[in-house]
Amino acid sequence: QVQLVESGGGLVQAGGSLRLSCAASGRTFSSYTMGWFRQAPGKEREFVAGISFSWSVVNTYYSDPVKGRFTISRDSAKNTVYLQMNSLKLEDTAVYYCGGRRSYSKFFRDYDYWGQGTQVTVSS
Repeated sequence: QVQLVESGGGLVQAGGSLRLSCAASGRTFSSYTMGWFRQAPGKEREFVAGISFSWSVVNTYYSDPVKGRFTISRDSAKNTVYLQMNSLKLEDTAVYYCGGRRSYSKFFRDYDYWGQGTQVTVSS
């Protein structure tokens, strides 16, 4: 059974940092695209960042609102994906989810596997 488990969320002041983790079990995701999405109350789930492997080349993708502030990375040995979030803003407040699928997509409906989410709250 495939499981994705996010952790690392919490309450942080604007301008602060958090690092989210997504640990995968049940299969190896080293050749999969892993994506981070977020969902604020009343809004649709939106793409934040993604990481994929293609012929041993690591590709990373970011949405415009987080580009330059967030960094996605993975530790294949630990089957874990990270999202380092710096210079957090109030509008980054949301539940953050990690997802997995075979190839890159920024659309959440394309993802096959999901974690339960972790809350990130940025305060002023």
